[in-house]
Amino acid sequence: MSSEENKAIVRRFMEAYNSRELGIFEELVAEDYHDHIFEERGREHLKMLFTKAFEAFPDWYESIEDIIAEGDRVWLRVKATGTHTGEWNLFGAVLPPTGNEVTLEMVFIWRIENGQLAEGWEVDADLPFLQKLGVVAFTELGKPLEEVFK
Repeated sequence: MSSEENKAIVRRFMEAYNSRELGIFEELVAEDYHDHIFEERGREHLKMLFTKAFEAFPDWYESIEDIIAEGDRVWLRVKATGTHTGEWNLFGAVLPPTGNEVTLEMVFIWRIENGQLAEGWEVDADLPFLQKLGVVAFTELGKPLEEVFK
């Protein structure tokens, strides 16, 4: 497939994601999709992750800021926004709703095979996201680390 066709697949995926049309995953995501963030395989794993995220952040939206394609890879920079109004499973702990609004910039890399997303990688800055949720607080400048970890 051409780079433009691959970008069109990713755009359709993002539109379906933002409108919560997860049924289109059968068409756009390979059954044995490889998620390199969680080292999981399968389209159903990806749908489960998105479903849980939408329960915690019902208004979550990711806007495409940049999209680049070469060969079978598509790079995407997105700006995500949402309000934490539901429980969020965070590293095995459940974070109750905070009502906090968050903004996050992320970079996704997808490999396209046979017109479907076959592999995916994600790069984002978790620290500011966690700070906005109230999970992480910054310490005073110059405060000794042994005081921080008491």
